[in-house]
Amino acid sequence: MKDKRLYTPSYLKELLQRFGFRFTKSLGQNFLIDGNIVRGIVDNSGIDGTSKVLEIGPGVGTLTEELAIKAEKVLSVEIDKSLEEILDETLKDYDNSKIYFGDILKVDLEKIVKEELDGGPIKVVANLPYYITTPILGRLLEEDLNFESITVMVQKEVAERIIAKPGSKNYSALSVFIDYYTVPEIIIEVPKTVFMPQPNVDSAVVKLDIKKEKPSGDRDKFFKVVKQSFAMRRKTLLNCLSKGDFEMTKDEIKEELEKIGINPGIRAEQLGVPEFLKIAEVIN
Repeated sequence: MKDKRLYTPSYLKELLQRFGFRFTKSLGQNFLIDGNIVRGIVDNSGIDGTSKVLEIGPGVGTLTEELAIKAEKVLSVEIDKSLEEILDETLKDYDNSKIYFGDILKVDLEKIVKEELDGGPIKVVANLPYYITTPILGRLLEEDLNFESITVMVQKEVAERIIAKPGSKNYSALSVFIDYYTVPEIIIEVPKTVFMPQPNVDSAVVKLDIKKEKPSGDRDKFFKVVKQSFAMRRKTLLNCLSKGDFEMTKDEIKEELEKIGINPGIRAEQLGVPEFLKIAEVIN
């Protein structure tokens, strides 16, 4: 293991200066400078010497380095091509690590996972750009690839929405989406002071253990129902659904909700995955 690690602030500053790197605000670039947090992410992700890891947004390789030390293979997807020279330098000692330059929302994930990580099983680990956290999680979970878990750093308020339960103030369509696919938990709370440059918000690391069996039924219709149910948060479930792109009239929707034992006057934040599944079965 190297004497100087990338999470050492003085070394990181020297490295960035040497390569003339400039942070790109639009890409949400914030690099970790706390070894305890870096090690905590990797240790809590359950990675060992047999693990195949997909990382998103390696930056200069701070987390990548720790992953490469612990895992069998690490594939990192990075959108910023200007980091190529730095990553060649910082990860040169790790032949089990590979960088793929591209947009995680556009790359052929199935193809690169098959080619570089033998198809899995795969653990995803990432310090996600906050401005596209939800689209990235959506892409990963909807692909139906061989993922075991997803351990990611996100904005603290997003982490609270991810783990929220029905009836709580943070519960949202995102909470339902995550619960459909995974069992989530917050494993580390992260202050903004451990980043360079320092963001305006605190963060948290969430681990999403992928459910081995997904709920049965029409998945597309399920998420259509969920999205519409949360479209107008202060409105009742019946009012939200009746404004959606469904063929049924408001009275017909009311009748079907009552048949399956769901109060039409309830709000979406009181319902969990089982209830939304039942609704999706009767709504057309």
